[in-house]
Amino acid sequence: MADLLDDGAIAQALQRLPGWERDGDTLVRTYQRRDWLNAIALVDAVAPEAERRNHHPDVSITGYRNITFRLTTHSKGGVTDRDVDLATWIDEVAAR
Repeated sequence: MADLLDDGAIAQALQRLPGWERDGDTLVRTYQRRDWLNAIALVDAVAPEAERRNHHPDVSITGYRNITFRLTTHSKGGVTDRDVDLATWIDEVAAR
């Protein structure tokens, strides 16, 4: 199981993750898609990989096309490498 990242490690990770922010013990990013179906397609693309990793983000859709992903390692009570790795993967999928 991954260890909690300290403030410095989280700050370094966020430098490599443009668009992501820290909100307490969570990494957060909102993506704006062109429409509802494209928003749902992004969630559908992330879901199987999150399940495979057994690391599930909190997801919300607002304004019909804005998807917010919130990543934290609940079992550790904060941000770990698992969150950074999944954030990186989500960015790659969202860019396709």
